[in-house]
Amino acid sequence: MIDPIEAALGFFFQAKHVECCRVFHGRGQLFQGLEHVCLDWYAPVLLITAYKSNIDIDAFLTVIDKADLHSQITSILLQKRYEEGAPVEILKGTVPDKILALEDGLVFEVRLGKQQNSGLFLDMRPLRSWVKANCDGRNVLNLFAYTCSFSVAALAGGANSVTNVDMSKTSMRWGLENHAHNRQDVSLVNQIPYNVFTSWGRIKQLGRYDLVIIDPPTRQRRSFDAEKNYGSVIKRMTQLCNDRADIIATLNSPFLDQQFLLDKFSKNAPAAEFVESIPAAEEFEDKYPGKALKILRFKYRERRRLT
Repeated sequence: MIDPIEAALGFFFQAKHVECCRVFHGRGQLFQGLEHVCLDWYAPVLLITAYKSNIDIDAFLTVIDKADLHSQITSILLQKRYEEGAPVEILKGTVPDKILALEDGLVFEVRLGKQQNSGLFLDMRPLRSWVKANCDGRNVLNLFAYTCSFSVAALAGGANSVTNVDMSKTSMRWGLENHAHNRQDVSLVNQIPYNVFTSWGRIKQLGRYDLVIIDPPTRQRRSFDAEKNYGSVIKRMTQLCNDRADIIATLNSPFLDQQFLLDKFSKNAPAAEFVESIPAAEEFEDKYPGKALKILRFKYRERRRLT
C-alpha cells in the first residue's frame, strides 16, 4: 500500500535537499488508502504526519532508510494527529529544540513536537515568493500573522514597513525571532498582539497600506469563523488601502470555494477588483482543487468623486 510513498521518497532523496518541502501529500486524495499520511522535510528531520492510527512504522522506516542515499535524514518523527494534542513520537534520532528551515534564501524557525503546527505552512511558499518580489517600497498589513513568515518575506523584498496583527502573543514573539534569524531591521515592524476585531483603530492609526494580506484560520474558537466574519474584515479595506493597493485573501476550507471570497469582496469591497489566483506549492496537488487552499489577489482602486 505504501508504494506511492516509496516512490516519492526515492524521487526526492535521490538528490540533496537543504530547503524545506512537502515530500508526500496524501491529504490531496490522489493516492487511495494513503489519504491520512503526509511527509515533510525540514532538513535534517523527516516528519511523518498521520491522521489515522493504521501506520506500519516498520515498513515506513524500511522505505525511508532505502531512499536516504546521501544520509541526509538524522531524525524521523511521527506526529499522531488522531490523538488529543497531536503528540510526536521519535522514530529515529532526537527532536531538536529549534530547526531553522531554509526557503528561497530566507530562514524560518520551526518547532516540531511542541504544538500541532510547525510554525511554517509549506503550501504558502509561492505566496511568500510573490510577497518578496512585490514589496519594494510598500507599507504592508499582515492580518492573522501567525509567526510572521509573510512579514519576513516583505522585509526581504524591500518593504518600508510591516504591521503584523495576531492575537497569539507566543506566535508574535516567534515572528520577531524569525526576523532576527534573517538579520532584519525590526524597527520597520509594528507588532499588534491582539484580536484583529478589537485592533482596527490601532491598525488605521499606523497608516494606509499598499499591500494587505488576510490569512485567517477557517475557524478559530471564539475569535474567527470564515463564514460569519470574513466579510467584516474585507469591509475594512476601504479604510485601510491606498489607491492601487494589492489585497491578498486566503481560504483553506474544504467547504468554501473560491466563489465564496469573490462574493464577499463584491459585496463588502466592490472597489477591489479580482486579478488572479496564486497557486499553492506544487507538491500540494489536490484531487479536488476547490476544496484545497485558495489564494486570491485583488487590486483596490479608490473611487474619487467627480468635480
